[in-house]
Amino acid sequence: MSNPTPARKRVLSGMRPTGKPHLGNYMGALHNWVRLQNDPQYECYFFIADWHALTTDYADTSQIKQNTLDVAIDYLAAGLDPAGSVLFVQSHIPQHAEFHLLLSMITPLGWLERVPSYKEQQENLKGKDLSTYGFLGYPLLQAADILIYQPDFVPVGQDQAAHVELTREVARRFNQFYKCPDRSEILPEPQVLLTPSPKLPGTDGRKMSKSYGNTILLSDPEPEIRAKLKTMVTDTARIRRTDPGNPDKCPVGDLHKIFSSQQTLAKVYEGCTTAGIGCIECKSWAADAIVSALAPIQERRLHFEQHPALVADIFNDGARRATARAEQTMHEVRAAMGLAGATAQ
Repeated sequence: MSNPTPARKRVLSGMRPTGKPHLGNYMGALHNWVRLQNDPQYECYFFIADWHALTTDYADTSQIKQNTLDVAIDYLAAGLDPAGSVLFVQSHIPQHAEFHLLLSMITPLGWLERVPSYKEQQENLKGKDLSTYGFLGYPLLQAADILIYQPDFVPVGQDQAAHVELTREVARRFNQFYKCPDRSEILPEPQVLLTPSPKLPGTDGRKMSKSYGNTILLSDPEPEIRAKLKTMVTDTARIRRTDPGNPDKCPVGDLHKIFSSQQTLAKVYEGCTTAGIGCIECKSWAADAIVSALAPIQERRLHFEQHPALVADIFNDGARRATARAEQTMHEVRAAMGLAGATAQ
C-alpha cells in the first residue's frame, strides 16, 4: 500500500512596487522565493503589493503603474515561473480590500501603533505626511494579504518578523470570535520562514536602499554597474595604496562574499591584507562577479520587456487563480461573521 502524498505547505510573500528591484531585493527576497518555488514541498503565492505603495506615495501615484510593470518583469527575470508559483498584483484581487475592512472591525488600535516600523518610517520619511489612516493601518492590510490565502509560512527577513507576529495575533483574535459551523478555526496562524539575508551594502556602505540612492539595479547595464562600483566606499583603514586592509571590514568585501567564487575570494583576502592589490582592482573583480550573476537575469528581462502582453497574460492568469483561492477563504469568513448573503463581485 503506497503512502499518501503529503499536502504541500502554502507560502506567501510580496513586494512593494516603489521602483525597479535592486540587488538587495534580489538577495533578500527574490533569490529565496525562486528556491522555495523549486522545492516540491511548497505551494507558492507571490504578489506585487501596489496598494501598499500608496501608504507612503499617495500624493504622487504617477509612477505606480510603471513600477508595477517593472517589478513584474523582474519577478519573471529572476526566475519566478507561473508554472511553479501563483504570481499576481494585489489590487487585481478585490477580496483583499474586503477582508482588510472586516479585520479592521476587530483589531485594537494599540496593536497598530506599536508596530516598530510605524514610528521608524515617520522618523525616516519626514518629508512626507504619514499621519494617515492608510499608513497606520498598512500592517493590517498586510495581515489581510497574508491570511486570505491561509498560508503555512511567510518568508521574510528579520526586520519584517514583527509584521507576521501581528498577523498571527489578528488570526488568533478572529478565531476567538468566529468559527466554521463545525467549530474549527478558519485562519491558521502562519509561521515566519526567515529568509537567509546576507549583508548586502549599497555603494555608500549603508544598507542597499532606494531611499539612500545607493543601489545597483537588476536592470543596470554593465558600464553602469562598473561605474557604481568604482565609487563604492572601502575599508577606511586603507588610506594609501600601500596600507593593508581587511575584507571583513569592507563593503566591497561583503559583495565578494556573496557573488565571487572561492578562488576570487581567496585572491581578495590575500591581496587586500598584504596590500598586494589596490581597491580599484578589487572593485573590478567584484564588478566582474556581479555582471556575471546578473547576465541570465538581464537576458530574461530583455525577453519580457519585448513581450509586455506575455507579462500581462501571466499576471492576469495569476490573478484568476489567486481570486479563486481568496474567495474560498472569504466564503468561510462571511458565513462565520453572519454575512453569508454577501457575494464578491
